[in-house]
Amino acid sequence: MQHSPLTLEALLVLDAIDKRGSFASAAEQLNKVPSAISYIVQKLEEQLGVTLFVRQGRRSVLTPAGVHLLGEGRKVLLAVGKLTEQTQTIAHGWEPKIRIAIDTIIDERKVFKACYEFLAEHENIELDFKEEVLNGTWEALIEDEIDLVIGASDPVPAQQGIRAKTLTEYHSAFVATPEHPLNKLGRDIEASDILKYRTVVVHDSSRNAIAKSSNIIEGSKHLYVSNLQQKICAIEAGVGVGFLPVDQITSQIESGALKVITLAEPSIPQSLNIAWKVVNKGKGLRAFVKCIEAEFSK
Repeated sequence: MQHSPLTLEALLVLDAIDKRGSFASAAEQLNKVPSAISYIVQKLEEQLGVTLFVRQGRRSVLTPAGVHLLGEGRKVLLAVGKLTEQTQTIAHGWEPKIRIAIDTIIDERKVFKACYEFLAEHENIELDFKEEVLNGTWEALIEDEIDLVIGASDPVPAQQGIRAKTLTEYHSAFVATPEHPLNKLGRDIEASDILKYRTVVVHDSSRNAIAKSSNIIEGSKHLYVSNLQQKICAIEAGVGVGFLPVDQITSQIESGALKVITLAEPSIPQSLNIAWKVVNKGKGLRAFVKCIEAEFSK
């Protein structure tokens, strides 16, 4: 690779001149003599074969070539600064990134409130979220696609090395639009009543494991969707009926857009877990887990 005349020192000098308006002021900011600043710029211009600054009165102003060089150079300076911080972070046991899978069933509002609290204290750690459903959540953890799962439903996989803790309970309600025929029967609904109608089901995002479904009505017609928000929209549109988390449809129930259907056999609450691999000793992961647990305990 050909040696580049660009150095971090040169980029810092260009940045200082542009911000301060003169070579002398830049020298003061960088704790250098003005002649050293002039030498660095002159040498860079010679090696690149371009003019980077022109005089406008008392100010030194970037040429178009200089504007481009400094614009891209500032990206390099930011990246180097971030790399330095991340390296120091890792050396002290803090990972630069935490990869997180959120099951579509969990209340994301609480997750991102915890995220806000965490980033206020650990702004140099990057959080990378993805959405999974049912077995797809566990599969992502087992196959090391992510570091942490939030909202994974029971049962916890039998594989050794997974640390799982119950985070909250999932309470569901069977709902439909007020106009749906099931809301006109005037009695508790049996499973046999539901078979006549279409139920909306969220696809399991698992790619390798056997797909799993939660609260599915066997024998009924199904409409499959990719996530919980699509399921809510489909049921609101009158396309079908189905189970939805109570805490995420409060506004629809209160407004009358959806109506709870009383079942002869009510659904049983399910445990939702937060889980990670025990080999993951990152301080960032532990701190983020504490933030999540604190938010869900409110």
